[in-house]
Amino acid sequence: MKNQTIVSQFLLLGLHIPSEHQHLFYVLFLAMYLTTILGNLIIIILILLDSHLHTPMYLFLSNLSFSDLCFSSVTMPKLLQNMQSQDSSIPYAGCLTQMYFLMVFGDMESFLLVVMAYDRYVAICFPLHYTSIMNFKLCVCLMVLCWVLTMLYSLLHTLLLARLSFCEDNVIPQFFCDISALLKLACSDIYINELMIFILGGLVIVIPFLLIVASYVQIVSSILKVSSARVIYKVFSTCGSHLSVVSLFYGTIIGLYIFPSANNSTVKETAMAMMYTVVTPMLNPFIYSLRNRDMKEALIRVLCKKKISL
Repeated sequence: MKNQTIVSQFLLLGLHIPSEHQHLFYVLFLAMYLTTILGNLIIIILILLDSHLHTPMYLFLSNLSFSDLCFSSVTMPKLLQNMQSQDSSIPYAGCLTQMYFLMVFGDMESFLLVVMAYDRYVAICFPLHYTSIMNFKLCVCLMVLCWVLTMLYSLLHTLLLARLSFCEDNVIPQFFCDISALLKLACSDIYINELMIFILGGLVIVIPFLLIVASYVQIVSSILKVSSARVIYKVFSTCGSHLSVVSLFYGTIIGLYIFPSANNSTVKETAMAMMYTVVTPMLNPFIYSLRNRDMKEALIRVLCKKKISL
């Protein structure tokens, strides 16, 4: 049996970058992180300032942007710090804290994508009843439910992990504290942890993904009954940005956690993790702003007001 010790810190070894390329990748990741912060902040500010965007769809989008901003901030500052200091260690408490917030904002994105899919389903399939169905009270309840569920889910897994003991091996082959990697390092019985992941994992990944698919099946079947090509194009352009985000987020999550390949190398797993923790939050603002006419018009209105006030 391995010698059990009290682990005070873990080592994050996710990125294997040659020393001569360290500065180049540091600048690249810093630029990506700043782009993520700036892009998501712009969306949040635009939605707050422009009254035309005070609708359920943009309420959910502002929450998604906030979640993306925080999701990236959980991992990127530590990654950038490690690259500068060459010290990849993270304290035990800091590792559990990072894991908790990573799960909160990652699961929040999953729930928000479902809520946004439902919003599009109601808007397209029941346009005459949209305002009565997606009323302010329902939207607030959906947001509160999403936040409460993600916090409770993340807290449960964090508390279950905190009761485990760890061996001398404290090396995590990722650039963040991933729950699956931490469970592999544990010396004590992880049966309950794995059982909860299996039972509740469907709540935050599989079921939301299936609900999104079901929503878009209904949307597609509904718009195909419409003979107008203009209406069909408008619907697909409206839903296109949401589908792009869904594909990016769930594609990597499912490939990494739900159906992992036995041939997956550490480098491949790290690249996939980088996709959904860093790249997706950075691309979301571009996807929603470049493909969304309302966002472009809101930006123009806000900039024009600024010029007039000056």
